[in-house]
Amino acid sequence: MDLFTDIASQYRLFALDAKESPCFEDWARRVAEDDVVKAWLAELPQIKQQPNLVFAAARWHGVPAPGPYDGLRRALLDDAGPIRETIMTRSTQTNEVGRLATLMPVFARIERESGRPLALLEVGTSAGLCLFPDRYDYEWKPGRWLSGSAGPVLTCDVSGDPPLPRSLPTVAWRGGIDLNPLDVEDPDAMAWLSGLVWPEQDDRRRRLAAAIDIARADPPHIVRGDLMTDLRAQIELAAPYGEVVVFHSAVAAYLDRQTRTQFQVSMMGLVEAGICRWVSNEGARVLPDVTATGPAVPVDDPTFVLGLDGQALAWTQSHGSAMRWL
Repeated sequence: MDLFTDIASQYRLFALDAKESPCFEDWARRVAEDDVVKAWLAELPQIKQQPNLVFAAARWHGVPAPGPYDGLRRALLDDAGPIRETIMTRSTQTNEVGRLATLMPVFARIERESGRPLALLEVGTSAGLCLFPDRYDYEWKPGRWLSGSAGPVLTCDVSGDPPLPRSLPTVAWRGGIDLNPLDVEDPDAMAWLSGLVWPEQDDRRRRLAAAIDIARADPPHIVRGDLMTDLRAQIELAAPYGEVVVFHSAVAAYLDRQTRTQFQVSMMGLVEAGICRWVSNEGARVLPDVTATGPAVPVDDPTFVLGLDGQALAWTQSHGSAMRWL
């Protein structure tokens, strides 16, 4: 079974991860038990059945959230086309900068090991908001701060013994590749990004607004392209500036199984050749070979696995609010 095959299981798993949004948790659990709505979703391509996309499209067309499940259900079943069109033409390019709090220890390790500044290259970069780890302060609870950026504070609950950095990284180059890159100067695209933030999460919405301002002030190099055919050219472009770090978070899940496998093989080949480092932060089922290098993740657990060069280093919460170092 591929990642998006079983609608009920997908929505149940989303509900487990959506505890910070009682509305979405309720909606997802109710969809998982609603045969009529599941039949409506089954008419969509598998990749378009994902909860966050469906819920965001419904909200885009006026379904209140927080709000009752009946409002969502009625809107989907009575839809004359606009919600479906939004689902088909948009994607969940969330660009959650909170994940930087979990990526920072790995970036710091790479900078320390290489002795060079970082050349960050994000796969599935969306609007490029996660390309600025040096423009944020960090609070790793309990008890560790990293400040000096004069930017917003990203907070993460930490367990285990991660090598938390004591200084912000030196980023000499930042760029990204995406099939459909978003322009931070496009109000419609930025409104859609805001609409992807879960209900009740006003802090995330404010953080997104601040991240957009940061990217607007210093736009990174972002190209439209495919990770399997166009990534190598961007690596070569980044290489003169520092240690190339190819990274991605909540991206590989949207590739089919064969492409995910090919991508992993390609990345490991680049790593073994000394061409770049590879930082992955994906759901535990997405890159099973990476997940298997660490402790077993419980079945149906929404945990992400943070990896460096194919080796699991930590379990992370999908939006970066928690990290368990392995």
